[in-house]
Amino acid sequence: MEGEGQRSLSIPNLITLMRILLVPVVVWAIASDEPLLAFWLFLLAGISDAVDGFLAKQFNMQTELGAYLDPLADKALLISIYVTLGIVGDIPRWVAIAVVARDVMIIGAVILSVAMARPVHIRPLVVSKVNTMVQIAFAAMVLAATGFGIALGPAFQLGLMAVGLLTALSAAAYLASWMRHMAS
Repeated sequence: MEGEGQRSLSIPNLITLMRILLVPVVVWAIASDEPLLAFWLFLLAGISDAVDGFLAKQFNMQTELGAYLDPLADKALLISIYVTLGIVGDIPRWVAIAVVARDVMIIGAVILSVAMARPVHIRPLVVSKVNTMVQIAFAAMVLAATGFGIALGPAFQLGLMAVGLLTALSAAAYLASWMRHMAS
């Protein structure tokens, strides 16, 4: 038992916990009109995500706790950033609503399947991975543009369309997968 607890508190898991603790600081930076600080903290969070994943895989430090914490940290950061950017008016609120609604739908479907004694195992879909990458890139682009005073022009509209489309496609793909599972 003692060894299991030590593995749960591995270096990658501690890095992930620090990323979770960065979430309110990034939200504060955006809400306090400190977009450059928010950008650098977001970049730090992204680097920490890569580092914890690398360490866990390369040094066989993967844990069950880490398997839950890592996506939780990613979602907490992304959802918080999108909601805050929507509230302060840096992105249209519909984008923040779409990002949050997709994740609420997925969590609701998992909870419902468990409640109906038909637990579903959610595996990341390719469209979902692409969606997450585009959401991260767009958030970073908006934070960088705001922080460095760069006008995005058409890139902003293109990013909005990409996030909106991929978020909808990802939600539809998960919903279809869940419906197939529940019907089987």
